[in-house]
Amino acid sequence: MADHDGSIDVQAPAQQLFDYLSDVRHLPDYFAAMVSADPADGEAVHVVAEVNGSREEGEAWFRVDQVAKRLQWGSEGTGGYRGLLDVTGDTHTSTVTVKLHTEHGAADQINEGISATLAEVKRLVETGPAPSAS
Repeated sequence: MADHDGSIDVQAPAQQLFDYLSDVRHLPDYFAAMVSADPADGEAVHVVAEVNGSREEGEAWFRVDQVAKRLQWGSEGTGGYRGLLDVTGDTHTSTVTVKLHTEHGAADQINEGISATLAEVKRLVETGPAPSAS
């Protein structure tokens, strides 16, 4: 059983940033392994991800707390995988904090994934989408 976390400061209003991050369809924009995320019934989300070179597909849950500016997610099954993302800040600067709990995986890889996700959030918000390959 392991818990991992990370945070980053982003030059964007907290509410605007949270509104973007809380749209489940944007998950593939900033989670490197995520190929697609489609809302299903209630809190259910159908996800497709590339994990260690393998395509994984399944159902997960995704909760949005607008007041606390908090996202929570997880998947059913034996891995105990769940996480949360908090956005704090004001009308100019935000801090994004990710906390992840999983019973599987190498700590270094998980921490690198959190760092990459946070860096991608910052890049997307502060500089815009990556240029497309030509």
